[in-house]
Amino acid sequence: MKNYLWKFTDNQGTFYSDNAQRINSLYFPLCNSSPIMSSVTGDLHGDIKTNFNSFLLQPASRIDLNNLKSSRNFWIYLNPKKIWSASGVSKDIATIKNDDFRLEAGLLWQKITRKNKKTGLKAEITSFIPASLEPIEIMYVEITNISSKTVQFIPTAAIPIYGRSCNNLHDHRHVTSLLNRIQKDEFGVIVTPTLSFDESGHKKGNTSYFVFGLDEKSVGPEYIYPTQEEFIGDGSDLEAPVVIYNNLLPDRMSNIQGKEAMGALRFKEKALRPKEYTCFIVLLGITQDKKKIKSIFNRFNSPAKVRRSLETTKYFWQKKSAQILVHSTEGDFDNWFGWVNIQPELRRIFGCSFLPDFDYGKGGRGWRDLWQDCLHLALTNPKEARSLLINNFAGVRIDGSNATIIGQARVEFIADRNNISRVWMDHGIWPLFTAHLYIHQSGDLKILLEKTSYFRDPQLSRAKEKDLSWNPAYGQKLKDRSKKIYKGTILEHLLVQNLIQFFNVGPHNHIRLENADWNDGLDMAYQNGESVTFTAMYGKNLMSLCEIIERLKQKNIVIFKELRILLDSLSNAPINYDSLKEKQRLLGKYFEAVKYEVSGEKVTVEASKLVYDLKKKAEWITRHIQKTEWLKSGFFNGYYNNNKQRVEGMINGAIRMTLVSQTFPIMSGVATEGQVKIILKNVKKYLQDKKLGGFHLNTDFKSEQLSLGRAFSFVYGDKENGAFFNHMAVMFAYCLYARGFAKEGHEVINSIYNMSCDTEKSKIYPCLPEYFNAEGRGMYSYLTGSASWFILTVLTQIFGIRGEYGDLVIEPKLVSDEFKTKKTISITTSFAQRRIEVRFINPSKKDFGKYSISKIILNGRVVAKDLNRGRFVILRDRLLSLTNNNYNVIEVILD
Repeated sequence: MKNYLWKFTDNQGTFYSDNAQRINSLYFPLCNSSPIMSSVTGDLHGDIKTNFNSFLLQPASRIDLNNLKSSRNFWIYLNPKKIWSASGVSKDIATIKNDDFRLEAGLLWQKITRKNKKTGLKAEITSFIPASLEPIEIMYVEITNISSKTVQFIPTAAIPIYGRSCNNLHDHRHVTSLLNRIQKDEFGVIVTPTLSFDESGHKKGNTSYFVFGLDEKSVGPEYIYPTQEEFIGDGSDLEAPVVIYNNLLPDRMSNIQGKEAMGALRFKEKALRPKEYTCFIVLLGITQDKKKIKSIFNRFNSPAKVRRSLETTKYFWQKKSAQILVHSTEGDFDNWFGWVNIQPELRRIFGCSFLPDFDYGKGGRGWRDLWQDCLHLALTNPKEARSLLINNFAGVRIDGSNATIIGQARVEFIADRNNISRVWMDHGIWPLFTAHLYIHQSGDLKILLEKTSYFRDPQLSRAKEKDLSWNPAYGQKLKDRSKKIYKGTILEHLLVQNLIQFFNVGPHNHIRLENADWNDGLDMAYQNGESVTFTAMYGKNLMSLCEIIERLKQKNIVIFKELRILLDSLSNAPINYDSLKEKQRLLGKYFEAVKYEVSGEKVTVEASKLVYDLKKKAEWITRHIQKTEWLKSGFFNGYYNNNKQRVEGMINGAIRMTLVSQTFPIMSGVATEGQVKIILKNVKKYLQDKKLGGFHLNTDFKSEQLSLGRAFSFVYGDKENGAFFNHMAVMFAYCLYARGFAKEGHEVINSIYNMSCDTEKSKIYPCLPEYFNAEGRGMYSYLTGSASWFILTVLTQIFGIRGEYGDLVIEPKLVSDEFKTKKTISITTSFAQRRIEVRFINPSKKDFGKYSISKIILNGRVVAKDLNRGRFVILRDRLLSLTNNNYNVIEVILD
């Protein structure tokens, strides 16, 4: 076996693999934003769906990719002794082993090629979902004669149609097949279940699943086998169907209704002379309007139309990937980064579900996902990000918590996927972080004054109480005492989220852990648990609010009357922040005031006084953490468990340390520069893996932590218990760069890239997975918020290209290793509606800290020279005056 899994073939992210079929869990995503979503393997296993209740192929988790017999197959019958699966799924293992296999893939398409000397044929099967939004996956099959003789064969496409909800995989599987109404068409099979089966309330079925096919002359199949029962027979299965192996024609008299459906399409026998080829098109689709099937089919009913659609689809995804382009000294990194660059778009489409690793979800995205996906959008398309941000704030409750899921339509909020009353303590962090980035990139401070509603459901006082009189007819939006929907500014929403949490403290006067922290793994300490690490981040948020309020230049800030309760330092009786009882009492007073509704009354607060109050709270947090949580071990404790015990430090003779607990004190500014240096030393000592180079999420605590969270019940080295968890590793790198530790940040970023591309161990296609396990295997590919953070880090910290209240800041933190073979590297992005390429020219290949910006050249004209500084600002107005929207070059001379 060759020692690589894949290799890039161009500068567009295209790669090939001769070994993909040997890794059972390897899959590739296909999608468009209609949305239709697929996973496909090297032998065309995987599934196709539009949502949790509409799967065309049987739902497939990671382990199912190898175990399921259900796949997209294409059979070649030559004679009773020569039967070949062109996709590689057959019980005739001996024939498949003789296949010469290659996979090629790009943005977002996959082609598998199989050559078989025994049959004298080569099969190329290209799979893609059109970017033009039709709800179909296309298989484009080319069969070529590679022998010296004419080859005759009968081709048959074979697609088993699951056609129902994922729930029915083990719940009423047979009963739901009785709902199937199967219709044979000239070009294939249409299945329309009569009901959407749900015992809590059945609904009339309006979803149709179809498999259509045609040959190179746009002629449909000669015969159709519409049920699995007929196609497979009683003593066989999908890997050796009786119809294929016995060359049987369909039974035209059989009853086809109420059975498991099959899209088996047998085409007329073909005869190919040496080097001659023929092609077939197979369309696999899902639609809510059966009448549209023929019009969809007509858009792809010839090879020429399919090839044009493939090229359009490639261009669409290449354009998405090129929103931020890196031209470094390493072409493989640039290509790999192109794949990472489409991952935020994939997650907007798939949510956190619907790929084989993500078999735990029912669709939609969680609260953190909304905001972290918007990080990428704020960098690439602030105009689109604006409306999404405003909409997302409507998920905030008046108690500072929020709905946890947003549906595919991006407008419907869901309180909780599993109907459990719960809140997460870190959820208030992300909206401000994302909104602040958006404001920096766009200069749009006015978004803070836009108004939107608050989310309302039976959950009250951060899930401590429930409104037993609440009626769903009330709707999702909070009302005031006059029964009108109440709306407040975005700034007001941000104040609600962050002020409430300042008072929501536990036994050690840090913010309560509640149902879970950032990564959901610390979910068993909601009575007495506390998060020091996110207390630090709430402190940073309070300081950020001060900054944006001052930038807003409003003399007075308008808020709802009850929020004034939490601005205690402006009252006649400010509380003692060292007293957790006083904090809890004040918070209880606020909760009581807004329990069921708000008054609707508005009050004004002087901006300067508001800033004074927020700053006082932020500074108290920093002092409190520094005083109580810096350990003799040389790092911060980040948590207290449900037994009120400190989680980290020297415990029972062993060091317990988490990367999370160091990342956010550094990012928030709580950690001093001296402490950062000590933390780095200990992170390398206790968390860096000596063999793989990556950074573990935590040390091995050696036992379950039932008073803290489920994470520590996972095997050490996987998931949230000590894996190389990329989301946190990237955040760690980001905060190191932000604090000026470029060399150390580069080491972390490089470890992630190297582990991703060490394909012997990672066993994944080019992407940034959610994490690597203890063996270095990439897990949960494509759908991870770490992609947005990685892009954010590369653009705004490493290359140092970012906004500052609308102006463009250039502040590179490139290390000498990044200039090892070139004196010039660059990054291309968009800013102020202008396309810009920023080239960094380092004639002496100096390291960060030893160079400064000496000259800036814009489109060939020197705009500044003899600078000798680390950063340079180009005013937004200057960029807007550029006449070329498509391409502008900024040269940055480092000397």
